[in-house]
Amino acid sequence: MDDILDKFKTQTDTSVQILEEELKGIRTGRANSGMVENMIVQTYGGSTSLKLRELATITTEGPVTLAISPFDPATVKDIEKAILTSPIGINPQTEGVKIYLRIPPMSEEQRKKYVKLVSQLIEDTKNTIRHERDEARKVIKRLFDEKSVSEDEKFRTEKEIDSLTTTSSTRLHELKEKKEKEIMEV
Repeated sequence: MDDILDKFKTQTDTSVQILEEELKGIRTGRANSGMVENMIVQTYGGSTSLKLRELATITTEGPVTLAISPFDPATVKDIEKAILTSPIGINPQTEGVKIYLRIPPMSEEQRKKYVKLVSQLIEDTKNTIRHERDEARKVIKRLFDEKSVSEDEKFRTEKEIDSLTTTSSTRLHELKEKKEKEIMEV
C-alpha cells in the first residue's frame, strides 16, 4: 500500500512541478527569466537543440528588461531567431554579444487572455491529478477484491490519497491566485 501512496505522491508532485514550469513561461508584464529559459534554440546549423538556459545567462535588468548573454558568441543569431519565432511576441535587440528583451506593457485584453490560459492550465492539472487518484483507487479496490489487503488498510490508504489530493488542490489554487495577481498587476 505504501508503494501505491508513494507512486501517487510522486505523480501529483510531478504534475504540480510541470505546471509551475509552464506558469513561469506565461508573460506577466514584468521581466522574468522563466519566460524564455526553456525556449528551444536550434544551434550550430540546426544540428543541436538546446534550451536557452543551457546556451546563455539570463538576467533581469530593471522591471521590464531581460538580458541574455550567450556563452558562445556564435549562437547569438540562433538565439535571436528562436525568440522571434516563439509565441512570446517580443523583438530582441542585440548590442554586441548581448541580447536585450524589453517587455512591453500588456493591454487589458492580453491580461484577460493570460488569466484564462492560467485557469485552463490549472484545470488540466487538476484533471490529471483526479485521473491519477482514480487509477490509484482502482488498484486499491483490485487488491481489496483479491483479498490482498484488509478493509481497514483500504480505507486508510484511500483517506491518505484523498488527503494528498486535497493538498495538491490547495497548492494549485495558491499557484493560480499568485499568477493571476502577477498578470493583473499593472
